[in-house]
Amino acid sequence: MPRLTRRSLALTLLATPAIAQGNLPDRPIRLVAPFAAGGASDLISRMMADELGTSLGQQVVVENRAGAGGAIGTEAVVRARPDGTTLLMGSQATHSTNPALYRLSYDPGTDLLPLAGVAGVPGVLVVGPASTARTLQDFIAGARAAPGRFTYGSAGNGASTHLTMALLEHMAGIELQHVPYRGTGPALQDLLGGRIMALFDTLPTSLPHIREGRLRALAVSTVARNATLPEVPTVAEAALPGYEALNWYAVFGPRGLPDAMVAALHQGLDAGVRRPSFQGRLAAQGMDPMGGTPAELAAYIAADRRRWTDLVRAANITVN
Repeated sequence: MPRLTRRSLALTLLATPAIAQGNLPDRPIRLVAPFAAGGASDLISRMMADELGTSLGQQVVVENRAGAGGAIGTEAVVRARPDGTTLLMGSQATHSTNPALYRLSYDPGTDLLPLAGVAGVPGVLVVGPASTARTLQDFIAGARAAPGRFTYGSAGNGASTHLTMALLEHMAGIELQHVPYRGTGPALQDLLGGRIMALFDTLPTSLPHIREGRLRALAVSTVARNATLPEVPTVAEAALPGYEALNWYAVFGPRGLPDAMVAALHQGLDAGVRRPSFQGRLAAQGMDPMGGTPAELAAYIAADRRRWTDLVRAANITVN
């Protein structure tokens, strides 16, 4: 399996050895999605539950435990018995940004064991059809000419849609006006209605509006262009070298899982992520499969957490 890095999320389809059933839990597995039903976490969890169930030959049930930016569901898995029956669909929010924004009663870096990377969800900077910005350079130049007057929406303070734009703002040296909403849906509606000027949305949410011509995509947040929008440049190539913001998803278990069970669960999850049917479902949503061993995933997350912690401190971002 290729090493998991920020520059490579694609998987090479390889034969997967048989899973040692004796190292797996003998009861149905509960996969906790720590955000509300209907969002990316829920969608990816249900897709992964199907694939893991196929790999292991047993039932995998998704349980939505939303609240506190993902902290409630995450803590439930931290406190669960380490017997392999309770797993977490973690994300950039639960592991990289929440520790920088909230005072947590646990440390996701030590209290949860990474089992397998699942998917990477790109961000896309979109503006409404009335915007004069045709490129990212246009957008940045306009913001520099009118400090604090360009408005952008987000799903709330500390959400990925906020931090992704805050990173662009920080690296470009521009000042924007942040308008937080209670979710991406209301922000999108106000963007479409011309009440805000921009949104750094997750690609699956904005993709239908981009395809219909109701929104204009200026750049994607990943290091490589997205196959769904190959004509749209990355932020890094268009204006800000080194820029990257990926909303990733991965499965974790509570600390204390036996090594043999970690290996078996990783194998089952990895087999599901490699399956062409799963990758096809991701691609249809503009998402990419992830790869890497548990150790590589842990290193990736540690670096990602440091990067967002540095941004939160430098930009003085709070959730209040």
